[in-house]
Amino acid sequence: MNITLRVWRQAGPDVEGGFETYEAKDISPEASFFEMLDEVNEMLNDEGVEPIAFDSDCREGICGTCGVMVDGHPHGPQSATASCQLHMRKFSDGDTITIEPWRAVAFPVLRDLIVDRQPFDEIIQAGGFISANIGAAPDSNIILVPKPAAESSMDAASCIGCAACVAACPNSAANLFTGAKIAHLNLLPQGSPERYHRTVAMVETMESFFGSCTNFGECEMACPKSISIDVIAWMNRDYVAAQWKNFRKQGQQ
Repeated sequence: MNITLRVWRQAGPDVEGGFETYEAKDISPEASFFEMLDEVNEMLNDEGVEPIAFDSDCREGICGTCGVMVDGHPHGPQSATASCQLHMRKFSDGDTITIEPWRAVAFPVLRDLIVDRQPFDEIIQAGGFISANIGAAPDSNIILVPKPAAESSMDAASCIGCAACVAACPNSAANLFTGAKIAHLNLLPQGSPERYHRTVAMVETMESFFGSCTNFGECEMACPKSISIDVIAWMNRDYVAAQWKNFRKQGQQ
């Protein structure tokens, strides 16, 4: 396959960037998207050109660092697939592919296709801890977890923090990410003691960085793990419940 690439190049967060055009020649259809970029970088390196900077670690779709916009789609045109698991067979010989970083105010471009996802770390840190007994191993099944709750919690926990939801949202909202991180703890008994405090802290931290959710639903469609927007409804429910509890507590003082 011979592919033409339009790649966003930017030397730093305070430097103006722009698209550069490169030719990717003799690419195997079985190569992954980042293997193709690796080949292009080898060519650029041989020509004395600065290679394209992009984030990638596990290349198994579980670390969340690989996200880029491919032809305007977060992670690319294949649904439920991270950028690192996208393969060139999804494209056709002679295609022109546009590659750029996430576009969100909260994620400044550090270099080329790499953005700073620090606000996601801030949201997770705001969630604090869970009350778990770390002493002797408890008896088997001593904590009963309903099967629907366990399954929903595991689905939410599959979030890899890639930020595709933010990149896809017209408002650059992070509600799907925050809802998933809240739900995978709040749905389980072990996460219940801090449930409402956690929700308020994480939601208010989220709102200090990101836009508001207006239920477009693009986040669910862009998510490489197909996390349902149900987690946003659960988050909103717990946030309202937490505010009501705080209101009642203040009224009793």
